[in-house]
This record gives sequence, C-alpha cells and structure tokens, in this order.
Amino acid sequence: MSEPVMGVSSCRPPALRRFALLATALSLLGVALLPAPVQAAASAADTVYSTESAKASKGLMLDVVHAGSRLVAVGDRGHILYSDDQGQTWTQAKVPTRQLLTAVYFVDAKHGWAVGHDAQVLASEDGGLTWTKQFEDLKREAPLLDVWFQDTNNGFAVGAYGALLATTDGGKHWEDASDRLDNEDQYHLNAIAAVKGSGLFIVGEQGSMFRSADWGQTWERLEGPYEGSFFGVIGTAQPATLLAYGLRGNLYRSTDFGSTWEQVELKAARGSLEFGLSGATLLDDGSLVIVGNGGSVVRSTDNGLTFSVYNRPDRISLAAVTAAGNGNLILAGQGGVRSTSSNGADLGK
Repeated sequence: MSEPVMGVSSCRPPALRRFALLATALSLLGVALLPAPVQAAASAADTVYSTESAKASKGLMLDVVHAGSRLVAVGDRGHILYSDDQGQTWTQAKVPTRQLLTAVYFVDAKHGWAVGHDAQVLASEDGGLTWTKQFEDLKREAPLLDVWFQDTNNGFAVGAYGALLATTDGGKHWEDASDRLDNEDQYHLNAIAAVKGSGLFIVGEQGSMFRSADWGQTWERLEGPYEGSFFGVIGTAQPATLLAYGLRGNLYRSTDFGSTWEQVELKAARGSLEFGLSGATLLDDGSLVIVGNGGSVVRSTDNGLTFSVYNRPDRISLAAVTAAGNGNLILAGQGGVRSTSSNGADLGK
C-alpha cells in the first residue's frame, strides 16, 4: 500500500482515499467510469465560488507555477492565488469551485488550466485572474491529479483509477482517453510531464510508468525501477533525460526516455533522505529543485546526477516549487506559499 501522504493510496472500492499534505485525508466514496466524450459544466445559477479569505495564502496549497512573470498557486477549497511582485503579496482569484485543486499549468502568460477533485478542470484566459469551469464528473468521485498542455489547443489531464483525459480544442471538449494506456489494473496516475526532444511521460501508483513518443496519441507501458508509487516526473535541460520521484526519498534518473534507470542517492545531514518527494521545477539556468515532506528541498546543478539536500527547520511538508523570478524560490504546501532563498531557507537566514 502506498505511503499515505502526497499521493493516492492503492486501496480499491468501497473507498478511494486521496491523501494530501500531512495526511489530510479526503474520502472519495465509490467510482464510476467516465463516459467518452463527456462535456459537463454547471449553469451560472448553480455555480458555487471559492470562499474569500484573508488567510488563503496560509492554507494548504498543492501547486505553484508561472504565467509569464506572474505566479499562480492552487490548493484547498478551490483557492487560486496570484502574485505580481515575485511572491511578496498574493491576491485571491474568483474561482467557480470549492473543491481541492491539485495542479495547475500555463502554456503561456494568459492561458492556463487547473484540475482537482470531482474530476474538475478549470481554465483561465487572463493569466489566472479569472477562471471558468470547463469540465467535471460528479459520478466519478475521484480527483484529477495533474495537467499538461502542448499549446493552447492540445492537452491532457491524469488522475485516479487510471484516468487520462484529452482535449484538442483548449478544453471546450474533453474525452476519456484512458484506453490509450495499458493500465488494466487502473493504477492511479499522479503526474504527466514533457521530456525534451522525446515526448510525454506519465508516472503513478505501484511504480507504473508510461511514455509517448508522439505527444500523447499512443503510449507504451514501461517496467519501472521499483514498485513504490511515484508522485512526480520532470524532464531536465538535456534531451531524453528525466527524473522520477516518490516514496521515501526514492529518486531515479534516465537518459534514454525511460528505457533504463539509475537511482540517485540523496544524502541528508543524518543519513539518506527518507521523506516522500512530491514536486519539482526546472529553473531557467538548468538547475533542478525537488521538494517533499519534512521540509525537504533538494537541488541539482548537473541535470540530476547529484543533489544537495536541505531540510527546513519547520519540517513543513511541501508539495510544489517554482522560481520567484529574483533568484529566490516559491514553495507551496502546508502553511501556504512562501518565498525562500535559492536553497529553500527562509530569507535572511
């Protein structure tokens, strides 16, 4: 059974439990297969917006990315925040949901998508200032966990029970593309990412891995390097090179688009890092930063061959990381979003 944090447990009906940071368990009872194609959107009269809160930036946040120079973060209760001053202050966007949002992706400075529970997909055309609900499936009662777009038209979302949704019109219509994957056991799919010069890569529960050399049209199932769950995957600045990370500090590197793997050892002050890793970013200078439970912030300047390890004294679990735009980092997780130095330490320390 998967580690009960930062991912989806491997339990099957009658219940699915999606565990967020610090074992914040959100029970999702039952599951139904998603018809394909399906298009669902609440009417304006039925729309429920996220509650405005002065403390939203201190709540549980699960992802943070750039929309051009703007920072956009998503998390609990449908909260979406944006910052135009490199993370010093945050403004809450008006969002048509109160469900937990798990991931966000912007393909340019204006066009972005966020996904979350109830298989919801939200879209923005103004850099995250305002959002519309493109899709949801209440019957599925299972979350989408990651989203990726190639351009303003073509994108994918992945999630629990092997969900793979696809769109070719910017999300106006989404179809169930799960049958493109050889995933008979319906392993939960936790992350999707592009690999430079190669294609798309998906990782998930029980060490499951899938790759696509034609950007999502067809997929190949791979034998992963271990059987524990992967929570994330990221391509490096080098072609065909990627990192997959997950339970108990497990980190693996491939230079051939996932055909072979080598484990990357992470050494902390008191021995091997054993905290789960949950989010990563590729910085403009080619450096990689990965974050996780226990306040773990690990950084590589050699395309993932080696990493330095820093554990924040507060031990707050982290879900995502991105550049602040001024040499600092923005960390998202328990306790919201915060600006830190380049190694994850609080500013001034």
